[in-house]
Order: sequence, then C-alpha cells, then structure tokens
Amino acid sequence: MPRIALVTLVVRDYDEAISFYRDALGFTLVEDADRGDGSRWVVVRPGGGGGTDLLLARAAGEEQQASVGAQTGGRVGFFLHTDDFARDHARMTAAGVRFLEEPRREPYGTVVVFQDLYGNRWDLLQPA
Repeated sequence: MPRIALVTLVVRDYDEAISFYRDALGFTLVEDADRGDGSRWVVVRPGGGGGTDLLLARAAGEEQQASVGAQTGGRVGFFLHTDDFARDHARMTAAGVRFLEEPRREPYGTVVVFQDLYGNRWDLLQPA
C-alpha cells in the first residue's frame, strides 16, 4: 500500500538543521551522504521511529532561499505526534524550542504550536 515516506524541508544549512532536528526535537539522523556536487542527502526521522522522514535539502537559488521558513505560507504545516506530551514539551523547552502559545487541550488531544529554527510552524500533539 502506498504511503508518504519522505517530505522535503528546505533549509539554509545542513549542519544547523541536523543539530536542531536531532538535538532540540529528538529526531534521529538516518542518512547524511555527500552527493558529490556540493549537496548532501540528509534524512532525519522522529525519535519514535514511526511516521514520515524529513529530507533536509539546502536551498539552492533565490526562489528556494525565499521559501526557507515559509514553506506553508505561515500555517502549521508539520505535525509531530507524541505519546507523552509533558515529557517532550519539557525536553523541547529546555532545548530552546520557541513555542508560540501555551499548551492547550482540544477534543482531538493536547497540542501546542512551535517554530523550527527557520520559522516553519509545527504542532506538538498528543492525540486524545
């Protein structure tokens, strides 16, 4: 059955993106391969091992540079599910992740909006 396995996230710099996703969000670095043309194939995966991986792709050219941090037009575009909201919220807070609101309970679960290092908006969500 088809599934979305990989989503591209355009970033400014490979190493700063790896550091943020690995150290602040708890992702695992799955692959970091030199492509021989100055670019790299960099894949990170949420720490729980499930879901969709992210391909961290360094912006090339003005159009891609302009999309860094605005890939979803200012909307929440990425949803990081957790099985322990309090644990992950505390870890991310200690790591300096910028939250845009206080955590809230909704019918669908406990959620808070945060920004990645470029300004893309994410939900940290523990489903109900």
